[in-house]
Amino acid sequence: MSTSSSSRPLSTIGTVVALLGLVVGLIISGSTLASAGGNSSNPHPDYLVNIIGVDNPKKADMTDSSRRSIFVALNGKSKINLVEGEFDVVDGNGTDRDGATLALPDPDVDGDGVLDGTYEVSVRALGKPGGEVTISTCADLLADLGGQIKNRVSDLDDSAYCTIDSESVKLERKNGQPTWGNVTSQLLTITFEVEITLEDGSTITEFVTIPLFDDRIENEFWEYDNKGTRLVQVRFTLN
Repeated sequence: MSTSSSSRPLSTIGTVVALLGLVVGLIISGSTLASAGGNSSNPHPDYLVNIIGVDNPKKADMTDSSRRSIFVALNGKSKINLVEGEFDVVDGNGTDRDGATLALPDPDVDGDGVLDGTYEVSVRALGKPGGEVTISTCADLLADLGGQIKNRVSDLDDSAYCTIDSESVKLERKNGQPTWGNVTSQLLTITFEVEITLEDGSTITEFVTIPLFDDRIENEFWEYDNKGTRLVQVRFTLN
């Protein structure tokens, strides 16, 4: 009898210890997920891409679908092609002639020419202070917008127009804690400046903003103009 009565408390204690271990494990697991880029205020995890500036071009195959990094020139312009699909770094090498390739969901699913707001894009520059980056959305224009296009032509593709200067993303790594900046509109659309000639010979200027993967444009890409920045993070957050 004494043996039976003493075994019950030990069994109960063992169960409690096991449950405590499970709870601690869940807490640690949750902390790990949050530190990996999850947004605690959002039920959906973020998709985080590191854009890394390097001195020398990469030669390795970088088409692994699990990759979350894109390599670009530390100084100069690199091309990050944009294709429609689930978030995925299709090709992480932006230092070769073809450029990198990043898949993104259609930001205008209903096709009305306006961002649906299904996800947001934010960026920040990391590393040592110094260096600048300009990211411009570019594409081939298929539609007639009713006037002369005043946008500059990309240095990486002479058939593509880049968004107006005020809609390019400009990053500078300054002293202090890096902060995220919302660049959803700048990186998911391209804005055209159109000069329209009226019947009386006068001209007016209109600005037409077109989302990525719209039928009026094709071959979309980001022109990544780097001046010494080692690391930029791009975060995609589902709403």
